Amino acid sequence: MLGYWNIIGTWSLYRREINRFSKSYIQNLFAPVITALLFLSIFNLAFEGEGRSASNIPFSQFLIPGLALMAGMTGSFANSSFALMFEKMIRCIPDTLMPPLSPGELTAGYIFASSTRGLLVTAMVGFSINIFVPVSVHSWPIMIFYALGAVLFMSLLGLITSIWAEKIDHVASVNNFIILPLVFLSGTFYSTKHLPDLFQTIVLFNPIFYIIDGFRFGCFGYADGSLELGAITIIILNLSLWFFCVYLFRSGYKLKS
Repeated sequence: MLGYWNIIGTWSLYRREINRFSKSYIQNLFAPVITALLFLSIFNLAFEGEGRSASNIPFSQFLIPGLALMAGMTGSFANSSFALMFEKMIRCIPDTLMPPLSPGELTAGYIFASSTRGLLVTAMVGFSINIFVPVSVHSWPIMIFYALGAVLFMSLLGLITSIWAEKIDHVASVNNFIILPLVFLSGTFYSTKHLPDLFQTIVLFNPIFYIIDGFRFGCFGYADGSLELGAITIIILNLSLWFFCVYLFRSGYKLKS
């Protein structure tokens, strides 16, 4: 214990989750790299030959931040949503709830493990793409801040989804009808400045827009929106989702009979 925090218990849960996704490292870590490279190749073949650019940035380079962070966010959501859902499916959730871990410690163990996977995927995708399309980084602190905010946000959403879901189809529905549309409509593959005025306003209500936009600014020094508003939005959302996860564990919602 460190004060009122069970360090050994949290670390054990974190290591268990790390070991779980590490055993399928080809699918969980290397498959997103291949997918991102395929995206890059297809978009390059489709548009780069026409000399297209986005906000005066070559299109092949403009795609890199969005592809890297999209892969990391998808990995974070998949990890946190599957981990607890799998325990509920095979009815071994008491093994997690019985040890002397508080709701905050349970949340931390799952979220930090999922965020670790997301950051690893983001780094691997960025490094792999950089081999073919070299890019210089404008600001490492801003990139790291938005990358951390992104993987934490998606990890928290995934954990909330897994607590709420009663079967794997529910998790897939949230991913297909909520997460993926938000990611693809956030400016991952295009500059929102090219959208009609109405849609430029609508996209401001998409939190993932601020994440992608801030991460892209850290890479190129260019942003479509406000970095300050984006940072405040990410911090508030992550704190709100964190306390909501703690509340769900404390109440035992769909976890305890």
